[in-house]
Amino acid sequence: MARIQFCLLLLAGLVNKAGAQGLKSPDSGVGVVYNYETAINLKMTTNRGYAPGIEWGRLRTYYKTTYYFLNVGELKHPKEQRQRADPSVSRSFRPYVYGKQNNAFIIRGGWGAKRYYTEKAKYKGVAVGMSYSLGPSLTLLKPYYLALRRPSPDNPGNSRVRHERYSEENADIFLDNTRILGASPFTKGLGETTFMPGGSASVALHMDWGAFDEFVKAVEIGAILDVFPKKLPILVSEENNQVFLNFFINFQFGKRR
Repeated sequence: MARIQFCLLLLAGLVNKAGAQGLKSPDSGVGVVYNYETAINLKMTTNRGYAPGIEWGRLRTYYKTTYYFLNVGELKHPKEQRQRADPSVSRSFRPYVYGKQNNAFIIRGGWGAKRYYTEKAKYKGVAVGMSYSLGPSLTLLKPYYLALRRPSPDNPGNSRVRHERYSEENADIFLDNTRILGASPFTKGLGETTFMPGGSASVALHMDWGAFDEFVKAVEIGAILDVFPKKLPILVSEENNQVFLNFFINFQFGKRR
């Protein structure tokens, strides 16, 4: 089976190489036989989050690639702080974020481009350029549940644990640190998820160690802007944001054909 797979991969590589028309370097005239590329993005943002994704593009010229992208991540409020309740009564509960109302998971998609301003040979194998992207986004708002200590209706001297999301009716208990035992399991609230559309844009310094090779090996350092029609209700606060600006570092790995 391994030999069959190897033969199939070798045959596919020969077919792709034979069918590629190639791009010519304006300086050397050497043919670059790749027309398309696909890459995996491993992006880390300054809001203590991750945004893994994928992009697939076309090499338009020797110095320009256009692409489509899709990634997923989480938006967090700048004032989020994880903490634990009294360990003597809540060792079995997860750390929680005080005043958190919703988890905000974002799906971004759209169009982008990469422009190289140098040839890799001139910078010891690194091609330097810029990348930028623009597109719509969709945010999933999952209610954030806490394990709260409430008096037992049968025995007021004892207490029981209830998992609750924030509401105006339970605000006094939900925001009372003496009643909070910890965060509820992540699955609580999945069926109550709501959606909010938005848009995103990014710009980054792009450094590619294989800009004109078969394999994509690149690092990006830049900023991403997310905008929504109204404030995202992440915290129980009037300080929720409508615009999010995050800086990021992104590691790209992929292949051209």
